[in-house]
Amino acid sequence: TFIEPKQSIRNFGVKIKLNPVKGLIAGRRVVLIDDSIVRGTTSRKIVSMVREAGAAEVHMRISSPPTAFPCHYGIDTPDRQQLIASNHSVEEICQHIGAESLAYLSLPGLLGSVHGAPESYCTACWSGDYRVAIGKDQHQKELFPIRTEELD
Repeated sequence: TFIEPKQSIRNFGVKIKLNPVKGLIAGRRVVLIDDSIVRGTTSRKIVSMVREAGAAEVHMRISSPPTAFPCHYGIDTPDRQQLIASNHSVEEICQHIGAESLAYLSLPGLLGSVHGAPESYCTACWSGDYRVAIGKDQHQKELFPIRTEELD
């Protein structure tokens, strides 16, 4: 849902995709697994939905490292100040989303889980190591002038 251009659309997408079943969740410890946390708004909403379904505890596990840097190569991630991991510790993010615990897969762990040489993968959004130089003041909107918001 993070690729949607507006927060209202992202919130609607969460409600459509996820429907906690109270009979399965009430009184239990729940572990939620997601591929990433970008802004933190979707994770916060999901944790809240699971709590409303009666979960005793909610823990979050993310199958990638923290997304702390924008992608200038085609994925519509926000500016760095909008990326929650860019400005907050794991503990602060955990508190923000309302979970009991939060853990991410490390970058070495991620690279060790895939086939091929680690240097053959782009890790810019996690490491800040941009393989293709981006000018100091150059942003994705300059590289890709037609953006989703402009199509509204």
